[in-house]
Amino acid sequence: MSKYKVEITGINTNLIKVLKNDEMIELFQKYQNGDLQAKEDLINGNLKLVLSVLKKFNNSKHNLDDLFQVGVIGLIKAIDNFDLSYNLKLSTYAIPLILGEIKRYIRDNTSVRVSRSVKDIAYQILKYKEEYTLKNGKEPNYGEIASALQIEEFQISYALDSLREPMSIFEPIYNDGGDTIYLLDQLADKKEKNKDKDMLISMNKAIHKLKDREKNILMERFIVGKTQMEIAQSLGISQAQVSRLEKSAMNHVRRLIK
Repeated sequence: MSKYKVEITGINTNLIKVLKNDEMIELFQKYQNGDLQAKEDLINGNLKLVLSVLKKFNNSKHNLDDLFQVGVIGLIKAIDNFDLSYNLKLSTYAIPLILGEIKRYIRDNTSVRVSRSVKDIAYQILKYKEEYTLKNGKEPNYGEIASALQIEEFQISYALDSLREPMSIFEPIYNDGGDTIYLLDQLADKKEKNKDKDMLISMNKAIHKLKDREKNILMERFIVGKTQMEIAQSLGISQAQVSRLEKSAMNHVRRLIK
């Protein structure tokens, strides 16, 4: 999927009509006088507003077709409540409603439920940060936010975290061209502490039985944190050779600790 284009099943987004301002005003006048076809024309002529909001979710795990339909609901609400007398652009009024509708859908369909009071605090924090930044040209620090909202500083991070999407334990978090490391690999099981200690003792003994080159590669990779390419450059060999030596060392350690 293109980074800058939102693709919706069954819709050629390049052919979506964009209304001119005078056309928009005329259609709103007709709709507010009871012409329902004018409402349809307003919706179809402003679908690109929904697409512009969906660009924010292009790399999300949510189905864009579903988000598009939800965004259209936000657009319809904006059209139903828009008031021409304020001399405001429809886009200025509609985009927050479209975005709010999509975020509400994502929130209500997440697998993790967070207390409503916590989310309320999060939205208060976001609102205060936005108002403060517009007024002062910089973001407030946690102390200023806590003082203004009369909450504890620790609640700020906790509340803002409630708005984040949960991460899968199978989410890849590191890959340097070798084996991928997943979040699951970094999670500790406290119930297995004693077993882990025995494993570490066995592993330490096994590593000391390796050849010096294999031992050094494992130390550089998993203790120092170097990439295979960095080790290859320091040893004057290819990255492929380092990869083979690393795998050979790991297999040797596995055999020794069984």
